[in-house]
Amino acid sequence: MKHFAHLADLAALVGQELAVSEPVLIDQDRIDGFAAHTEDRQWIHVDHARAAEGPFGTTVAHGYLTLSMLPALMARAMKIDDVRMGVNYGVNRVRFPAPVPSGSQLRAHLKLLAYEAIEGGAQLVIEATLLRDGHAKPVCVAELVVRQYT
Repeated sequence: MKHFAHLADLAALVGQELAVSEPVLIDQDRIDGFAAHTEDRQWIHVDHARAAEGPFGTTVAHGYLTLSMLPALMARAMKIDDVRMGVNYGVNRVRFPAPVPSGSQLRAHLKLLAYEAIEGGAQLVIEATLLRDGHAKPVCVAELVVRQYT
């Protein structure tokens, strides 16, 4: 985990990679739980037999499951010591260039695109690139807008 003493220290890091997360396992239990909570039970995610005959040869994670893992992966990747609270403010862009087969390990690569001081903290735009271990093509690329408060 990468530690930063002060939120303001990030202002000098625009354009640079901030951190890389530890891996997270996207197994079938996680996929099934996401399907149950969102009521998105498309066969590609939950029907093993049918998915085996499908385009990926197995079940795959929902794109939005992949996206929803980013806050946890960011928390595993970096900590800013003087931040007392952070909030998701929005997402500028999201793409899912490659599938996430059940059993995949994912890591987030976090690059700071913008830093803007706001009252009580800063608004950051972070490019999060999720990679599946052993594969070069990203499974998700998103520009996250987060507000951090000191």
